[in-house]
This record gives sequence, C-alpha cells and structure tokens, in this order.
Amino acid sequence: MIAKLTPNAQAAAAATDPAQANSAKLKSAAQAFEAVFLRQMIGSMREASLGDGIFDSDASKQFQDMADSKTADAMAQHGVLGIAQMLEKQLAHAAGAVEDGAKAGAANQAADNATFALNTATSAAGFTLPSTSEPAS
Repeated sequence: MIAKLTPNAQAAAAATDPAQANSAKLKSAAQAFEAVFLRQMIGSMREASLGDGIFDSDASKQFQDMADSKTADAMAQHGVLGIAQMLEKQLAHAAGAVEDGAKAGAANQAADNATFALNTATSAAGFTLPSTSEPAS
C-alpha cells in the first residue's frame, strides 16, 4: 500500500535529498511565474471592458484585483495553461545536460536563475511575491 505524503513528510524528504529540494524550488518558481503571467493576462482582459458598471468604485476595483490575483494563483497551482510544467521541464532538461558530478549544482543554479528571473520580471511589472521558502541559515 502506498502512503500519502503529508506536507511535513514532503518537506523532510526534500531536506534529505538536495536534488528533490532543487526540484521543489524549480517547481515553485515556475508556478509563481505562471501566476504572474495569468495575473497580467486577467488584468489586461479586465481593462479591455467596454465601460464602467453601475456599482464600480475604487473599492470594488481593489476587491476585483484581489479576486483576480487569487484566481490566477489557483489557476497556476492547477497548471491550467501548462506554462509552469513547460518551464520546469525546460530548466530541468538544461540542468540534466551537465555531467553527473555537477548535476546538483547545476539544478540548484537553474532554480536560482529561474527565481532571479521571476523576481526581476515581477519587480519590473510592479508586483511583489510572497517568499515561498525560508531563508537559509
């Protein structure tokens, strides 16, 4: 029988295996990138509306933005567009092309590069993402 891993068990397993930890970092960065892309797309679609509604106000627009953000996050977690999976596959493949001795370092570098690119793109777009990992000690 296969036991289902709880989040704590997954975190413990990732802590013992550096390759799995790097894979988790890469997956998190790819999902965050897809969420930012979806937020931008939903925001552009919302701005393209034909006019203001009767009940539109600054407050309703703020709540609509928050709802759009949550919708984008949920869509990214479910992989609706598949962008995260494509990024993850591409970056994992790029890291896998390196020799066996340097694979862990290359995967970590690829994950760090993806995170850096994501942070750069989001800060340029005016977004800030919550931290998904604990600071290294």
